Amino acid sequence: MTKRLTSALLACVLLGSSAAHAQKAPPPVQLSLLGSGGVVSAMQTIVVEYEKATGIKVTVLPSPAIGDNPMAISSRLERGERADLVLTEDAALNKLIQLGEVQREPRVDVGKSFIAMAVRQGEAKPDIGSVDAFRKTLLDARSLAYSNSTSGLYLSHLLFPRMKLTEQLRDKSSLVDNEPVGAAVARGDVQLGFQQLSELKAVPGIDIVGLIPDAVQKMTLYSGGVTRTSAHPEEAAALLQYLSTPAARLAIQESGLTPVQ
Repeated sequence: MTKRLTSALLACVLLGSSAAHAQKAPPPVQLSLLGSGGVVSAMQTIVVEYEKATGIKVTVLPSPAIGDNPMAISSRLERGERADLVLTEDAALNKLIQLGEVQREPRVDVGKSFIAMAVRQGEAKPDIGSVDAFRKTLLDARSLAYSNSTSGLYLSHLLFPRMKLTEQLRDKSSLVDNEPVGAAVARGDVQLGFQQLSELKAVPGIDIVGLIPDAVQKMTLYSGGVTRTSAHPEEAAALLQYLSTPAARLAIQESGLTPVQ
């Protein structure tokens, strides 16, 4: 009887010791990542495997790269919102570095993005295989939309004026904000939608016609850096380094970006 009591007491002590040890174990590191639309799809795929491999939790927060939107990356950092990493357009990242919001090093170039055109799923795909065909498609379109971001500003402020189409397209063009352009196309609100390929690929209910012609294309480079106020700068830098691995590069490519060599 005494022996059984001693064994039971020992088991309780060991159980209590294990519980105390478990309580003292540090919580898993949690990283917060601010990502602009062009890289969000790739990162949401990448972090699933990264979390399994490392135990580090990563929250991806979609945030516009530019603009006066209060959820834009610069606005969130300026008001002191906590974040460990930023993945955004290269020019926007450079500005954040100049403002002291993001460290100069480490830094990684994630992928190149190009502007594509989409129509509602099942609808006819207009010809955009040449500049002349692209021009005709724009003129024949019932309506078109582009984003309130770098690609949309390029189309509306630079390309269409250069093609002398501003007046012809003015009444049938619309600027889409606070949602992907593809969502407006999928609902049938507009016939043609223009945005980064990686952003369009993530939207259901549309068919991607293809990239606009090379002669009028604009490449956007997406890059990443560690914020100045990161609570876990070493872990954030390790995640940036992981983006150069074959597994991460495959996810980047499948999202519609072109990995940087």
